[in-house]
Amino acid sequence: MFKADVIIVGAGPVGCVLANKIATELNLSCLIIEKRNHIAGNCYDEKNKKGVLYHKYGPHYLRFKNNKIFEYLSKFTKWIPGNYIVQSFVDKKLYPFPINLNTLEKFFNIKFKSKKEAIDFIKKKQIKNKSLNNSEDFILSKLGTEIYEKFYKNYTIKQWGVSPKKLSSTVAGRVPIRYDRNPYYVKEKLKFMPRQGFTLMFKKMITNKKIKLSLNTDFFKIRKQIKYNKFLIYTGTPDKFFNYKYGKLDWRSLAFKFETYKKNLIQNSVQYNFPNDFKFTRKVEIKHVTRQKIPFTVISKEFPKSKGEPYYPIINKNNLNKFSKYEKLIKKVENKNVFFEGRLAQYKYFNTDEVIERALNLFKILKKKYKNNSNN
Repeated sequence: MFKADVIIVGAGPVGCVLANKIATELNLSCLIIEKRNHIAGNCYDEKNKKGVLYHKYGPHYLRFKNNKIFEYLSKFTKWIPGNYIVQSFVDKKLYPFPINLNTLEKFFNIKFKSKKEAIDFIKKKQIKNKSLNNSEDFILSKLGTEIYEKFYKNYTIKQWGVSPKKLSSTVAGRVPIRYDRNPYYVKEKLKFMPRQGFTLMFKKMITNKKIKLSLNTDFFKIRKQIKYNKFLIYTGTPDKFFNYKYGKLDWRSLAFKFETYKKNLIQNSVQYNFPNDFKFTRKVEIKHVTRQKIPFTVISKEFPKSKGEPYYPIINKNNLNKFSKYEKLIKKVENKNVFFEGRLAQYKYFNTDEVIERALNLFKILKKKYKNNSNN
């Protein structure tokens, strides 16, 4: 029997944050069930044989829109600055990405005297469309054909396995377009990396006698042996939880190839995107942001694929319709004190800070519910 006041399915950021808050503030026992052999979800980082700290499931660039989230995480880690600079490899040249003034000047071989001049130049390139139904329409309407073809089209096809015409405009809309010279991948001023890594930060979060952890444990194999007194928190995919009642939701997965080099650094920034060359989408040298003082470095190459662990929800009409049906079931089970949270559970792409904020907001709901029930 797997028993606790609160059962949490998944030891990723959502699971760790909620276990921390529930154990410390409500003094309730928590059992985290995790099918992998480690905590921290896709934020998991570890050292390889040469001692290089690397991100096992792709780079996680932590930024904060909300100072409260930064303050909360600061209880569990010291910080180093987040030097997140990304470049895109196009026609054998590296360009700043997201698109900014420097990108446009280099690509079109023109020098703009002002932001307005750049905007006016691009306006002539834009292909206006009244209904921005998909990612292709969105980028064409913002930047025109040349930039779309060189920087977006083939990258999207590699990343998602479908034409940009078949993806929601929100997919391309996640990446900003700038008419300034900001070189950073994210616009937030609070850009940090946990000094000793994500895994240690989350480990400190769940170091509490009230929290127990069961790794290498598949929730669906032990589901009938679970007993929770107060709440069940689920962070996995909703279709599986409801036995695929409305069919499977589509996800994009990734395969990684890691290469270790006896060199201080190889790239001149943390990430190179490859929209048009090679089968991989990007090369990441995470040492640019971990700032390790070590004579070795690791390069990771990402190869998108259709099968495997779910990473990115494929946002299109068909999947959104399916998820809307699952959402109704999610609402119903809340009456049984079952709550869904996280990127997988909500079938939506969230940044790490957003996921943590959502977990803290869910805790407020659970706390209120628990206090009300205790007073009755």
